[in-house]
Amino acid sequence: MRLLDGPDRPAPLPNVGSGFIDALERAGLAGRGGAGFPTAVKWRAVAQRSRGDAVIVVNGAEGEPQSKKDRVLMSARPHLILDGAFIAARVLRARRIVLYIGERHEAALASMLRALSQRSEPEPALVTVAATPARYVAGAEAAAVHFINEGLATPTNLPPYPFERGVDGAPTLVQNVETLAHAALLARHGQAPGTVLVTLAGGVVRPGVIEVDSETTIGEALSRAGGMAESPKAVLLGGYFGSWVEPERALQLAIDHESMRRHGLGLGCGVIGVLPASRCPVCETAGIMRYLAGESSAQCGPCFFGLRALADACTRIADGRANPDDLTRLQRWTADVRGRGACRHPDGAVIFLSSALNLFASEFAQHQAHDLRRTA
Repeated sequence: MRLLDGPDRPAPLPNVGSGFIDALERAGLAGRGGAGFPTAVKWRAVAQRSRGDAVIVVNGAEGEPQSKKDRVLMSARPHLILDGAFIAARVLRARRIVLYIGERHEAALASMLRALSQRSEPEPALVTVAATPARYVAGAEAAAVHFINEGLATPTNLPPYPFERGVDGAPTLVQNVETLAHAALLARHGQAPGTVLVTLAGGVVRPGVIEVDSETTIGEALSRAGGMAESPKAVLLGGYFGSWVEPERALQLAIDHESMRRHGLGLGCGVIGVLPASRCPVCETAGIMRYLAGESSAQCGPCFFGLRALADACTRIADGRANPDDLTRLQRWTADVRGRGACRHPDGAVIFLSSALNLFASEFAQHQAHDLRRTA
């Protein structure tokens, strides 16, 4: 039983009720949108507050540049995702379902709309569609709620959290499309597939999306994609909010949220990016930091000014224009920014940068020293 296997067509929904949340808990299903939060906890929080007014947000924004798993799933198994959404609506007594899909994911959006037109459930929930702009922060729960309510895909201050007061002020479940597909299979077959969708990116012979068992190691997953195109310098786990990891360590890790946590890492949105040895890690890090600074919601100083300052310093070092104290400032500023933003965007960016400064310490130091010798 796998997410991407089998025909995808409408079928009668299984008869489930509030007890299904206990099944989610027994299955240990974790969210597949980034944080890996226990799915049963989210559903139960909404169920406890719903008075028949809950809202289900099907999150297919997928703003991470390297990730493709959600749009592949929406294109290949739209009915499975809709099954999960309608099951959630029944269990949580929802009156509305919102398909929240990235506007640039045109094929995925068309697939979901085509599947929706083929459904005939007499559900009380009214299904609407929100095509979200191509912004990195748009996939955040609070950003999804804000966009549906106000037309702005920017995160808002928390609390209240979506499960407390979300879309239209009602208790709201914002759930990634892959998570809903897992929930649908659990409802139909009594167990969730122990699989994970991952996007293999960068220096891989055959980059793309594959489905693997959760005990599969990163090395085994890369082998399924033809292996690495050349000797790796590092592996980026979890996308742009993730961490750079030494290849020797990364290849032995199991592709599982709990396993990653035990090693102080995160699977995030399921991206495994290979950095070839021929690429400069300082330049790669600077490029990603510039992107993340440009994706700021400009809601607070630590994000708007802090990330821009970090990106500028990284770029000066990478481009051979470093100031004498740039590297020292990077170390200090990453600590200053963390935990002070209006949303998680600056936190994710500095987690990524901190991993680069640690793993590529010698490369950053060599760049800085070369820049200073050049200007002396």
